[in-house]
Formats: sequence, C-alpha cells, structure tokens
Amino acid sequence: MRTARLVPLLASLLLALAAGNASAQADYRWIDPVSGRTVFSDQPPPPGARRVQSRGSSDAALAGEGGETPLPFATKQAASKYPVKLYTAASCVEPCAQARALLNARGVPFSEKMLQNDAEAAELRERGGGGEIMVPSITVGTQFYRGFEAGSWNNLLDLAGYPGSAAPGSKAAGAFAR
Repeated sequence: MRTARLVPLLASLLLALAAGNASAQADYRWIDPVSGRTVFSDQPPPPGARRVQSRGSSDAALAGEGGETPLPFATKQAASKYPVKLYTAASCVEPCAQARALLNARGVPFSEKMLQNDAEAAELRERGGGGEIMVPSITVGTQFYRGFEAGSWNNLLDLAGYPGSAAPGSKAAGAFAR
C-alpha cells in the first residue's frame, strides 16, 4: 500500500525536475547570413549570424542583441523618448570624465560627440542658443544644458524618466567605454 502511494509521487517529482531542467535551457533566435531566414534553435548560432537573441540563458552576454545586456524597461522607455547626447572636446579632461561617470553610474545609454572642428563647434553653439561653447554639454531629448553641473544634469535625467542608478551588470557607454 505504501509503495502504491510512493510511485505516483516519484513520477510527479521526476516530471517536475525534467520540466524545470528543460525551461532552464537557452533558446536562440537569429537571422541566417546565407538564406536571410529567421532561425529558432536550442543550439548557439553560427559565427556571422545577425540579430542574435537568447531567451532563458543564464549567460548575460547572450541575453541581448549584439551581445549586450538588455536595458531595463524604464531605461528603454526614457532612451526612446529622450535620447542623451554628450558633447566633449579633446581638451576637456576632468569635467568630461565626471560627466561620463555620472551618466554611466545612472546606467544612461548615451552617444558622445567629440568636437573636432569649427563646423561642429558652430553646430553646438547654435544648438545651445548662441553664446559661449562649453564642454561638456548635454542634450536630453530636446533639452540642452551647457557645462557640467551634477545637480542640473540629474534633474534633467530625472525629468526624462531615467533611473537613479545603473542596473546590475550594465555596461558603460560613451567614447571611452570598455
């Protein structure tokens, strides 16, 4: 009698373990470089595959497109509505490093434009409403701020909906990101 109760219990335990193990497996999706078709597989994609995505993998390097860790939802939303652009110059060392550090500490994805000629400097002057060119400068969506002042930058980022700190495992952005 006791064995009759034990057999269904063991069978359901084995089934639960097998189902748990199967769901921990990585599923891959990519575009085949030869045929151009979308491929779904439990095997990693071949070299040269485009738009690789992985689901259910514990490997963070495979979790997002292009081998990057995916952004948190709030950061994606803010970045799509209010993209951030950092303007720097080769002569700007400490303030530009502080500006990059602030953006990276908050996990803000940003592009960096290093001013290299007079035309780019004139474009920045026009974007800022004329006046003196100051680097670092930042645009958050359509808002522009000239010079680095951490409180003002944080206020702009808060109003745009960027999180106050970077998500665990997020990668640095900008020209000097590693």
